[in-house]
Amino acid sequence: MLSKKQDARHQIEFVSIDQLVPKDHLLRKIERVIDFSFIYDLVKDKYSEDHGRPSIDPVVLIKILFIQYIFGIPSIRRTIAEIKTNVAYRWFLGYGLTEEIPHLTFSQNYIRRFKGTDIFEKIFTKILEEAIKHGLVNAEEVFIDSTHVKASANKKKYTKEIVEQEARTYQEKLEEEINKDREAHGKKPLKKIKKIKTKEVKVSKTDPDSGMLNKNGKEKIFAYSFHTACDKNGFVLGVKVEAANVHDSVMFQEVLEEVEKRVRKPKAIAVDAGYKNPYILKTIFDRQIIPAVPYTRPKTKDGFMKKHEFVYDEYYDCYICPQNEILTYVTTNREGYREYKSNPEKCKNCPLREKCTQSKDYTKRIFRHIWEGYVEEAEHLRHTPYCKEVYERRKETIERVFADLKEKHGLRWTTLRGKEKLSMQAMLVFAAMNLKKMALWLWRKGKGPFDISKLYPLFGVLKKILSRYIQPLLSVLRKQGLKFCFVNKLKGGLTSLKLFSFV
Repeated sequence: MLSKKQDARHQIEFVSIDQLVPKDHLLRKIERVIDFSFIYDLVKDKYSEDHGRPSIDPVVLIKILFIQYIFGIPSIRRTIAEIKTNVAYRWFLGYGLTEEIPHLTFSQNYIRRFKGTDIFEKIFTKILEEAIKHGLVNAEEVFIDSTHVKASANKKKYTKEIVEQEARTYQEKLEEEINKDREAHGKKPLKKIKKIKTKEVKVSKTDPDSGMLNKNGKEKIFAYSFHTACDKNGFVLGVKVEAANVHDSVMFQEVLEEVEKRVRKPKAIAVDAGYKNPYILKTIFDRQIIPAVPYTRPKTKDGFMKKHEFVYDEYYDCYICPQNEILTYVTTNREGYREYKSNPEKCKNCPLREKCTQSKDYTKRIFRHIWEGYVEEAEHLRHTPYCKEVYERRKETIERVFADLKEKHGLRWTTLRGKEKLSMQAMLVFAAMNLKKMALWLWRKGKGPFDISKLYPLFGVLKKILSRYIQPLLSVLRKQGLKFCFVNKLKGGLTSLKLFSFV
């Protein structure tokens, strides 16, 4: 039978906005695990209590951004448009069905109020603290890596500039160790060179803070690097934003310090091959942390003997070649490498010379960093079952965090410009990811409020049992001299029986 639906678009109904939002909606789960009123304390010095026109509620302002990043909406304008028609979004902000949504863009509030502050870092830290409080964060093993986010800059609009090459963060410590090593070998300490090293870089005209990404197999674009650390459950513990042309190893120590400050010192750290250098491994071992590193292919030319085929004798500080000849120590250079070389008279007629060296003076040279021992120890630990297990979890932790960041939370590229704004955005996006994960996990653990209406059918069955069996029994007991009290407890007519005295 054909039936036609009556048009109810202009029908007036009395309903609250709370009734229209599903009980298991993600925003309800989020609202139940954190109280956003802490934001008022963070921004109270940015607003006047009795001067100026009324401002947008700062909690609403931050919640709008959380809506954008949680649901991966590409822009703030699109977010405002979605909020106007989405009942759940209005409920989350505390707005009614007909109340006007703020139209002022967040960028203006950022410029006027929040620029140069650590408000967003504090929001990230507060949400992480809540996750720690609920026992969801397990920082026994930490996973550190970086991912590139495309900058809002035209790759063809740039200038070439000669800039001062940044000194390594550990340069002074390295120079001190070099001189100690030279003195131990009877060499004079090296004098400090005041010459400033320079390099040519491409600087974007649109966003000068970004850097040209130049990786094999990838498009050359201006981008930023998000250097990130997460725990074994995928909760983000720290993030630092830097230009894409800054190597990952430069930011490692800052990210590790963020983790130790917010959570604790981990037992193990899993990193990829980009972090497998002597100083980083020394930093990890000095902090009594276990490094989980990958295998790296030897860089020796094909057909030549690999460095590991030459045995290092730590006691005599020399190398022994496959023909049992000695390569003795020569010097320690400014880069921190000890040089060992062979006796050309013995190498000249060696049967393995063609596979060993192409040197015209028949001399084999091997270079060993003064901190090479840390690399060898990490390589030894790489074969242990524990380190293999930890490194294997990278694809389930930090790699998944980056995949969600780009696919689900709309940060494959950014519409903001400048390192400071990108740092703010990174903090808020990762805070949104932590908040979403925490809300879902607590809901699954049953910490969300239980809907008592689901028990109504059971209440009806219990009521029938009470009226048919229990009440006749009570009347018999009452005649025997026992006194009872009935208390109405729950909806649906369920009563509880309590024996409190004998007559």
